[in-house]
Amino acid sequence: MDTRKVEGLWTHLHWLTVLAEHGTYTAAAARLGVSKAAMSQHIAELERATGVALVQRTTRSVRFTEAGQRLVDSTRLDYEHIATSFSTVREMAGVARGLIRVTAPVAFVRQQLVPKMSAFLRANPEVRVQLEVSDRIASIATEGFDLAIRHSVHAPETHVAWKLCDTHSVIVATRAYLKRRGQPASPADLSTHDCLFYPRPLGSGIWSFERKTARKTNTEPVSITVNGPFSANNSEALRDAALDDLGIALLPDFTAQAAIRSGKLVVLLPDWRPVGSFAEQLYIVRPYAPHVPRAVGLFVAYLRETFAGGFPP
Repeated sequence: MDTRKVEGLWTHLHWLTVLAEHGTYTAAAARLGVSKAAMSQHIAELERATGVALVQRTTRSVRFTEAGQRLVDSTRLDYEHIATSFSTVREMAGVARGLIRVTAPVAFVRQQLVPKMSAFLRANPEVRVQLEVSDRIASIATEGFDLAIRHSVHAPETHVAWKLCDTHSVIVATRAYLKRRGQPASPADLSTHDCLFYPRPLGSGIWSFERKTARKTNTEPVSITVNGPFSANNSEALRDAALDDLGIALLPDFTAQAAIRSGKLVVLLPDWRPVGSFAEQLYIVRPYAPHVPRAVGLFVAYLRETFAGGFPP
């Protein structure tokens, strides 16, 4: 093939390696910042130029033919080297640039992250942040994300991870509800209250508590079966139901913080610590990579500094 024609396909070859890395046209297009249709067209043009099929499409992913995999294997390292060299040279200017794709839980994004984004973006005007707001645990590598924020018991071992902060669960209600129904003095009292909870198969919920002592925890947790007029698999929905005086809610502190600080919600059972309902750490994770863009590194540092203190009421 004429050398000039090969040079005209360099972009196509790069897109092919990105498709191999992410596994779907949708994820690869998102990583490149192009449309899925453009992605598909480039691969089709590359197949016409080579004269062989490179990719076999399925409903959910793609599978590479032997020719396609050989082409990817022989060019991937070259493109990674080019990308690393270019990023290194560009960052010599000391200015962070580029797109950061982040996936994070709904309540954390809405209540905590978005209100604190403006300071970072104003300090780094050439950086763009694209958020996927979802409680679904996304696959960082295959879906093309640079970072994920996870509300998790343990840091993922398959990625680079930092603890963002500790987080705790709180029991809350409005003063209007407490005036109408009385204030619980112990976890056992919750069985007679309207409670707002994550749904269980049998329609009720189970909340567990440890008594706060001079030591960190009590040896035996107390578990209570709770019921009420409303349940939801989203902490913001439970918080809003509590704000409407519907009952007592168990929430992550980052969901309840603003309502507690404003006095709209009251923290109950101060001598007891809810356990087991929500994870007690937030982590920020990224895929392993030989080179981390300056923008990503700065954003990680900003998040760790911003949320180091957790979510005190």
